[in-house]
Amino acid sequence: MTGIEKKRSGFVSFIVLTVLAFIWLLPTIGLFITSLREKTEAQRTGWWDVILNPLSQNWDVSSYATVLTEKNLGTSFISSMAVTVPATILPLLFAAYAAFGFTFLKFRGREFFFSVIIGLLVVPLQGALVPVLRMFLSFTEKTGIEISGQYAAAWFVHSAFAMPLAIYILRNYMMTIPNSLIEAARVDGASNFTIFWRLVLPISVPALASFAIFQFLWVWNDYLIAFVFVGNERPVLTYTLLAMLGQYGEGWQAVAAGSFISLSIPLLVFFSLQRYFIRGLTAGAVK
Repeated sequence: MTGIEKKRSGFVSFIVLTVLAFIWLLPTIGLFITSLREKTEAQRTGWWDVILNPLSQNWDVSSYATVLTEKNLGTSFISSMAVTVPATILPLLFAAYAAFGFTFLKFRGREFFFSVIIGLLVVPLQGALVPVLRMFLSFTEKTGIEISGQYAAAWFVHSAFAMPLAIYILRNYMMTIPNSLIEAARVDGASNFTIFWRLVLPISVPALASFAIFQFLWVWNDYLIAFVFVGNERPVLTYTLLAMLGQYGEGWQAVAAGSFISLSIPLLVFFSLQRYFIRGLTAGAVK
């Protein structure tokens, strides 16, 4: 391929990716514009009217003020963080230990147990809600320790169902680490604990960050698990946004403003860790 053909191919790829990115961003753009329009104008015309007639619009930020001051969004924000952060850290920690064992430790049945864990990826989270809830209630009856209705219930459920994918991603990445490096550390007298914390874990930061992005987004945007296991006494953002909508959908503009505020946190997490994202996902794909 000549230099001209490469430039032409690169330019076409750039145009295609730009168009796809714009199409992907259209719902977010519409959400943002709707949250800033006056309610009467937003009811009469679609959000795209702003792009067609940008000078004829009256902007209004009262929906943001209403959401922040009257809709208990701050409390729900804290609840979402209380659920999401531990539910992201816990599976990463335990999955990293498991992935290290499946990669660098030799024991009977290693591949079999790893296959069983990967097979758990097909188990739907929704299908386990009733058995898990009954297990929590039974545990409370026998011990007196309340789990259901607490943040810990959501931590356990999210962490348990995130573990198979986390182990799979982390093991694939750890397999790219040269085994000679591990053997050299063992010759120098390093224990498995030391090798894990001082050698393997720092090297695996891209894979850890990649899964952290996925897990944070899944838990932050979750409604079902938080509603079933935490309840409405500690409402997360998704529950509060649904409550804003109202019985007849009259609060849709407040939902637009609240949704855009909620969207800012996952975006911040993604852009903070994006440099690790592709490296963590593609490592181990081809060896």
